[in-house]
Amino acid sequence: MKSSENLLNTTNPDHLTYESGMLQIAILGGIRLEGLDRMRVTLKIEVEHLALRHNLDLYNDTQTEKLIRKVAEKLEIGTSVTAAALLNLTDLLEQYRLEEIEKQSTVHDKRKLLTTEEIKVAQQYLSAPNLMERTKEDIGRAGVIGEASNRLLMYLIFTSRKRQNPLHIISLGSSGIGKTHLQEKVGQLIPEEDKIEITTLSENAFYYFGQRQLQHKLILIEDLDGAEGVLYPLRELQSKKKINKTVVQKNTKGETRSINLMVEGPVSVAGCTTKESLYEDNANRNFLIYIDESPEQDQEIMHYQRKLSAGKIDTTEEEKLREQFQNMQRTLQAVSVRNPFAELLQIPIEVFKPRRTNAHYLAFIEAVTFYHQYQREKQYDKETGEEYIETTLEDIREANELLKDVLIRKSDLVTGACRNYFERLKTHLKIEGKLTFSNREIRQVLRTKSTTLKRYHQQLLEAGLIRIKAGKRYRGYEYEIVNQQEYKELRDGIGSVLDQIVMKLEKPGRPPVAHNKKRPVKPKKDS
Repeated sequence: MKSSENLLNTTNPDHLTYESGMLQIAILGGIRLEGLDRMRVTLKIEVEHLALRHNLDLYNDTQTEKLIRKVAEKLEIGTSVTAAALLNLTDLLEQYRLEEIEKQSTVHDKRKLLTTEEIKVAQQYLSAPNLMERTKEDIGRAGVIGEASNRLLMYLIFTSRKRQNPLHIISLGSSGIGKTHLQEKVGQLIPEEDKIEITTLSENAFYYFGQRQLQHKLILIEDLDGAEGVLYPLRELQSKKKINKTVVQKNTKGETRSINLMVEGPVSVAGCTTKESLYEDNANRNFLIYIDESPEQDQEIMHYQRKLSAGKIDTTEEEKLREQFQNMQRTLQAVSVRNPFAELLQIPIEVFKPRRTNAHYLAFIEAVTFYHQYQREKQYDKETGEEYIETTLEDIREANELLKDVLIRKSDLVTGACRNYFERLKTHLKIEGKLTFSNREIRQVLRTKSTTLKRYHQQLLEAGLIRIKAGKRYRGYEYEIVNQQEYKELRDGIGSVLDQIVMKLEKPGRPPVAHNKKRPVKPKKDS
């Protein structure tokens, strides 16, 4: 980067250099690209054989004036010379930083160009019968152990990033049971250019991406527990599909100017947390899945780990499958989806917050349809000419099957962790042939902390799922389960509602469906 009299050498981004007459300035460690409201640098200023080092924010006039006086004292050079050099250096660094941010945005958008053969293989896969079942199995073969329903659900939600209204997902579970593992492994099936993986986040992190750098990207957040500061901009990106922020910059003369930062979506967001008490606004915008913490899942994972250690896992085959999935994702095209059955669909009345859940339900059905786009005839709106594909009954059936657990969890009176404990408790009592239990007994058998047990039992008492049979507060209570079959009844009830909806739609005498065209309407050719 050159000007008529000065030179900023950016060959080494970690050691920028600048010359102005007698002054030679090195920017040690380069400059940070985020935080446009500040310019924190470490400078090494040299005049002939004399040098000094100083750390400051070039946008802070007090710090800058202090440095100018220090240079005049130590290096014996006029304050006006140093002030002019620092002013020009600040302008050049500002320009350099903006160019680098734009350059990074361009780099992130570089996409792999598929060969004719790769496109053919991907389209054949997406056109094959039993696509959903095959996808679920192959995700497992690609290295995702167990979690058959969760992994397919997560994969389809990740795929929805290509749509105008993407879906979002949060993985819930105890520490150390594989939340991040599931997200990471399924995330490997998405092309690198289509995802951004974040481990740590500052409060303003999202505002410093390029304006269109996040469009149709999958944002993977490893730990939501440490990301409370970004929850607001995250919600804005999810709902409004853009975020704005105005920052004020100050130069060495003390002059200020405002810069508007805008980042556009839409985005699909995925994160992991151990906290179930999420902010309600965030929970409402996301699908919540609970990681399988069963002993069976533990055994399956440990078996895989042993086989991997023994060299009996074909990692090359896993890598080939991951690459194939990525190519399939690259092959999927942005196409509108219309659900001709939408007006006839309904969710079970047991579901809490039905409005938001209903929107999620319909959007997920569309995501399933979108994934089947190579099995659908393209249709065209007679009035607008818009190209679209239609949802089929099979799409609804497959979506219902995947969403049963999600809808059940949204209908449950207790949290997911409490439910997992309660079902383990039921199993233990059934094996032992008991009807009652105490805190002390269960703490030892299920190896659960006393404080955790008290929290679970309080939830269960408030929900009316257990009751106190005997005992006193300070000596301990004896509890009994009110209804051993309550969760099965809830599952069966919700499953029945979903199945009945599909059965009604299958009947010949069902109400007519709008836009249910058998043949696509071809667009008019240009004359």
